Amino acid sequence: MDNKLIINKKNLKGEDGYKTFSVRIKEDIVIKLNQLSTETNRSRNELINILLEYAIDNSKVK
Repeated sequence: MDNKLIINKKNLKGEDGYKTFSVRIKEDIVIKLNQLSTETNRSRNELINILLEYAIDNSKVK
């Protein structure tokens, strides 16, 4: 029986499929986002990802 403790390597920051960057957002949108966050018990970050993915998937370039 092998009693060794196995410790898996941790992914370095940025290797989890997510990237971090800054954006400027109008104050009224931040207020709406905060309200939606409170109503859904989701973080603003999680909501922004959901909303961006939906917008990209449902956009059409003319």
